[in-house]
Amino acid sequence: MRSRTAWIVTALLCFAPPAAAAQDATPPSPAATLSSGFAFTEANGEDLYANVCQACHMPDAKGAIGAGTYPSLAGDKALEAGGYAIHCVVKGRRAMPPVGVMMTDDQVAAVVNYVRTHFGNDYHDAVTGADVRATRR
Repeated sequence: MRSRTAWIVTALLCFAPPAAAAQDATPPSPAATLSSGFAFTEANGEDLYANVCQACHMPDAKGAIGAGTYPSLAGDKALEAGGYAIHCVVKGRRAMPPVGVMMTDDQVAAVVNYVRTHFGNDYHDAVTGADVRATRR
């Protein structure tokens, strides 16, 4: 019995990839440049949405249901009030984390303005970094 086990282990090791090859392999670089650390580096609303928000709210902003429920931002009447959107990004809401803590005031304003003017939303009264600062207090 012991020799059979040794034979199986030897056979499996023969088919295993060499360790050196695994160490030399470099992972493919991502298509998008992602932020590192605890602060987002994207400067405009479109890039912030693409790299921060769309993972949950989806590229078309229509949300998703699966492991959780991610609300649609497309054609969202609640976004009419710019302060509401700022509050959601800065303070979080329900299961949404306060991602605004990793953004500057201008980044929060940029992503809020982007969402409020895209995806079937037509709210062009732009929020500002000063509006975000007031919400952070």
